[in-house]
Amino acid sequence: MAGSSGSVLGFVMARDLQFPSARRLFVDPIFSIGYFNDFDAYVSGNSAFPNERAGTNDSSKDNFVTGDGFDNFARMRFKYLLPLGHGAQHIRPDYDVLNGYLADGATGGSSLNPLKSGRSFLEIRPFYRSQQVDSADFSDDIQTNGLDVTFFWDNRDFPINPTKGNGLKLQVSRDFGWLDSSDSWTVLQAEFDAYYDFGESEWFRSSILAFDFWTADTPSWEESDGKVSHRPPAYTGATLGGLWRMRGFPTQRFNDRSAIYYGTELRLTPKWNPFDNWPKVQKYFGVEWIQVAPFFELGRVASDYNLGDLHTDMQWDVGLGIRTWAQGFVLRADTAISEEGVGVQMMIDYPFQF
Repeated sequence: MAGSSGSVLGFVMARDLQFPSARRLFVDPIFSIGYFNDFDAYVSGNSAFPNERAGTNDSSKDNFVTGDGFDNFARMRFKYLLPLGHGAQHIRPDYDVLNGYLADGATGGSSLNPLKSGRSFLEIRPFYRSQQVDSADFSDDIQTNGLDVTFFWDNRDFPINPTKGNGLKLQVSRDFGWLDSSDSWTVLQAEFDAYYDFGESEWFRSSILAFDFWTADTPSWEESDGKVSHRPPAYTGATLGGLWRMRGFPTQRFNDRSAIYYGTELRLTPKWNPFDNWPKVQKYFGVEWIQVAPFFELGRVASDYNLGDLHTDMQWDVGLGIRTWAQGFVLRADTAISEEGVGVQMMIDYPFQF
């Protein structure tokens, strides 16, 4: 991708690569190299806010620094499928998909017992990321590398386009401070999502209510005399804003020691598909359906993991998503309104349990 301001990005991702000699082991690699002009980073350094830490819940929306620089990352997730539930006998799913929806071969949603339903994974993901922000009066280069260790119970019937079931993810992330890392840190995260199918109606093929809960804490966090150490970079850890959570705010708009998030959306798939009127377009793009999804989000960051604080003076946004199923992928464009403006996020896949 390239932009008119001079920004450029290369992004490569693969999913469920499999080793012939280890049938239960899957690999998800992601690599990205990008250079961005006039990039806004919600990190401390803006001279107009000398006594305010950027990214906190009460921080000004103008407390950010703007500059140019590279943002590069690499992640390699190794997933081992445990012999539980649907993963006991069926190592690779055999989904029968009709018109963009699951017709047969569900791998979850039949029970709330992980021993009987869903696919359970133990995951290890090495990661690396480096972000530069350079301007006339500010320069910063924050780098991190380490490991994510995760247990993921994917009890959704069809993870690509779920209509029922749930998912549970528990994750520990650790940067050991090795190599070129800017600091060492530890983050704990948990995420739970669930889906309810209202069925077919006169106007819609399906109406799916989706709910997501996510929370994070940084036990390594140390603050003394206004300075914070052993914290993750603003672009990871307890962060809200951007593609996945609080879509009405810029990326990493809120970042602190801890965070909590609630999101819900109603995914409505009309029976009418305008692409059926353009057979030449359909030949190449294969758009099986379009979808509209009104959504609402609540979230907050805080300097300590206190449920009272995390549920006081919460941020919110409300929006509408437009999604399509094209060539086996869900493509989405979400527009959300918050107290600080309007955000537009475009990405592959649904926002929950990416």
